[in-house]
Amino acid sequence: MCMSIFSALVKADKPDGPAPPTGFSKLTCSEAEHAVSGNLCRCTGYRPILDTCKSFAADVDLEDLGLNSFWKKGTDRADVGKLPEYSSGAVCTFPEFLKSEIKGQMNDIPAAIAGQDGWYHPKSIEELHSLFDSNWFDENSVKIVASNTGAGVYKDQDLYDKYIDIQGIPELSVIDRSSKGLEIGAAVSISKVIEVFSDGTPVFTKIAGHLSKVASPFVRNTATVGGNVIMAQRLQFPSDIATVLLAAGSTVTVQTASKMLRLTMEEFLEQPPCDAKTILLSIFVPDWGSDNVIFETSRASPRPFGNAVSFVNSAFLARTSGQLVIEDICLAFGAYGVDHATRARKVEEFLKGKSVSAAVILEAVQLLKDVISPSEGTTHPEYRVSLAVSFLFSFLSSLGNNLNEPANAIAPNGSCANGPEKHGTVGSDDLPVRSRQELVFSDEYKPVGKPITKAGAELQASALQSRERA
Repeated sequence: MCMSIFSALVKADKPDGPAPPTGFSKLTCSEAEHAVSGNLCRCTGYRPILDTCKSFAADVDLEDLGLNSFWKKGTDRADVGKLPEYSSGAVCTFPEFLKSEIKGQMNDIPAAIAGQDGWYHPKSIEELHSLFDSNWFDENSVKIVASNTGAGVYKDQDLYDKYIDIQGIPELSVIDRSSKGLEIGAAVSISKVIEVFSDGTPVFTKIAGHLSKVASPFVRNTATVGGNVIMAQRLQFPSDIATVLLAAGSTVTVQTASKMLRLTMEEFLEQPPCDAKTILLSIFVPDWGSDNVIFETSRASPRPFGNAVSFVNSAFLARTSGQLVIEDICLAFGAYGVDHATRARKVEEFLKGKSVSAAVILEAVQLLKDVISPSEGTTHPEYRVSLAVSFLFSFLSSLGNNLNEPANAIAPNGSCANGPEKHGTVGSDDLPVRSRQELVFSDEYKPVGKPITKAGAELQASALQSRERA
């Protein structure tokens, strides 16, 4: 958690942007929350740690923090002056000379030495194929990795003697932006993909927003987009990324032992699991522009941010005419108990050429219930189907033309509206966690309920420092 908030502070203190108040950083409360998403603490709990991280933020509301846990109300009020001041000049990052030293050592590592165990670092596709053709290569004992974060998901399957690290292959790290779209190398990290897509068309921005909910920041910094898609194709991993890329009309370039193939994401997911010698080179996402194109993504998981696999994820792309008639549409669903993300073809065919109305939405929902069918043994199948239906209903409602609302419609807060007034909605993804806590101290059961320093805390901390120095 300390490393996560530290990296967020370093990133936030870049020269651009307005200067923060004295003693604070340029970090925002929302950025602080996203920085530690996916981190859980069983002893201290999540709220006080999150409060500490948010105390660095320039837009923090001290009343929202649990500061009254430390300062009683009344004569000893919570005061911003009591917070330790933050100084960006005191931040020490990883020295550049050490980065150069490590990079130089990595370049000196030989690509492969036949007959030896360990890690291999090919520098080109040709070197990788030479490793495939060598006598020591056995797909049962050799694993091809870029960052190997998938080992955290498939722990029991990560039993290999040798590894081939493909991150040093330049072709796999390409990022090529053109008028047609974006070509992303398979070894590009998910965090980098989010950064590239964030500065683009509305479709690209939506993709970036959805990818920011995948895994956690420190996983996304190393995990690759190609590795995630390969796990979805080969190991039936319930991938959000595969679903989103499928709806966006993406294509993939695959290198097999004998040839190079260009496949749509749907064709790639539906073919038999790739063997160990099949390499995903890149992913191409077309630029849909912004005229008459609507793109939405949704997911439901135990936690909105952090390491939580979706119960259901979805991505919808529709192209409409001037009269809001659906000319073309793609409805992709995943993680609901099937092998991989799929398209709801029957629903798509039904919606093409139609103007969305209440009757059309009802018929589409009925068709979707027949399409979304979790496999036997899937947990909470009815819940997953209802989630998929709600995602589609929400999307089609946004496309609705002349939808007649009842006079006494139910408002979002549970009260009755007096007419067909439309109520604004606020996206919950960016709402900060409200963690205000009221504690009333009493001496009746002293010292129960009163914060007291642990007797061995200083001894433990000093012992840890001694070991680090040693």
